[in-house]
Amino acid sequence: MSDTVVRVEARTNAGRVACPGCGCWSMRIHGSYLRFPRDLPTAGKLVVVSLRVRRFVCAEESCERKTFAEQVPGLTRRFGRRTERLRSTLVSVGLALAGRAGARMTGAFKVPVSRNTLLRLIASLPDPAVAAPRVVGVDEYAQRKGRVHGTVLVDVETRRPVDLLPDREREGSASFAAIEPSRSMNSLR
Repeated sequence: MSDTVVRVEARTNAGRVACPGCGCWSMRIHGSYLRFPRDLPTAGKLVVVSLRVRRFVCAEESCERKTFAEQVPGLTRRFGRRTERLRSTLVSVGLALAGRAGARMTGAFKVPVSRNTLLRLIASLPDPAVAAPRVVGVDEYAQRKGRVHGTVLVDVETRRPVDLLPDREREGSASFAAIEPSRSMNSLR
């Protein structure tokens, strides 16, 4: 097994670390522990990262956090079991291929994850910044065939849905236009 594994032992050497709760700098070390974040394979070999992480005591007495663990920027995140490099690679695969196909692809480069993991990583991404639509179109949709109908408001320029209204009444669309004055009232008629 030792010839198929690359072991990387690492530790930080920063003299002081800022508390994530209050931002106060601390030099007082409370203890340390080992983390083992997974990383991308190298030359077909599994990479095992053994990272020594220190816990610090927050110097600010009014801070809710009495102790905190240091994070290595670009390598780890809080409660993360993967390196940022592996996480960003899995997100890219998930965005390109999604569920089952993405899971097959990750198995091909020796980092097998389930389709649900890929979908969870995609869902954890922040929503992209969207400008307020200039022209809004109105259409109806059916939640259940022939029974429950609603109204969908669509940004005409980007062809993306803006909002779903629970009914087909004109008042619901008009109230949306009253709330959002930047949208065109002509498209609601």
